Amino acid sequence: MIESLIIGAVQGVAEWLPVSSEGIIFLMKANLFASTETLSEAIHYSLFLHFGTFLAALVYFRKKVWFLLKALFKYKKASEEDQKILNFLILGTLISGLLGIIFLEIIEKITVDISAIAQIITIIIAIMLFITAYLQLRVKSSGYKEEKNLRYFDGIMIGVVQAFAVLPGLSRSGLTVSALLMSKFNKQSALQLSFLLSLPLVLAGNIVLNLDKFSFSFNSLLALLTSFVFGWLTIKYLLKLAQKINFGYFVLFFAIITLLAALVI
Repeated sequence: MIESLIIGAVQGVAEWLPVSSEGIIFLMKANLFASTETLSEAIHYSLFLHFGTFLAALVYFRKKVWFLLKALFKYKKASEEDQKILNFLILGTLISGLLGIIFLEIIEKITVDISAIAQIITIIIAIMLFITAYLQLRVKSSGYKEEKNLRYFDGIMIGVVQAFAVLPGLSRSGLTVSALLMSKFNKQSALQLSFLLSLPLVLAGNIVLNLDKFSFSFNSLLALLTSFVFGWLTIKYLLKLAQKINFGYFVLFFAIITLLAALVI
């Protein structure tokens, strides 16, 4: 029960920051809770927890989501900007979904308990965190582009980038926001587009990949509820914080600590 509360709270808070909530959860399961889950099972569990923060984001962005849903059903009559946002979301979701399934098929071939390969997983996550930190530190400032400047290429690019977030340690928001900032989008637009893009992906991922594999136990539902509550309580403040500061140095520090931890396991 305590494990579920802690992991749910971590997911709820870390999801809104450009750090890998999945990577943090993996580190906790492998090193703190000595989980007997396989790597594939841990990823499916993390995806399930993301449904809690999906609900929190859905509540937070409810007006924008409802507006885009109405625009989707009246696509031809929608404004050019709304059509560009919808094209971006559809393309990004399809591409990241297809590539993500391929990555998961490869990962599912690894059947060893994550606690048995804790050191290897910790080192891999550290490397992924270094990559995430590098991408965030490389982006010095936001650009001038907004939603009205979206192109088909942006949806394709972000779809490919987002797919790699299935790997523990690579932050989905960190990757997608960094990629959008490198494409000269301003930070507010990059953050909003990144989290809007996460909604259909998490929903579809849980429907397609998790419904037939996940057992809804008391502890799993408790973790889900906790991730929603903490996500709902923190999303407003942490997204504002993410607009103001660069978390690259924090991720770099976390990567160094993770790598050092791997050496003493």
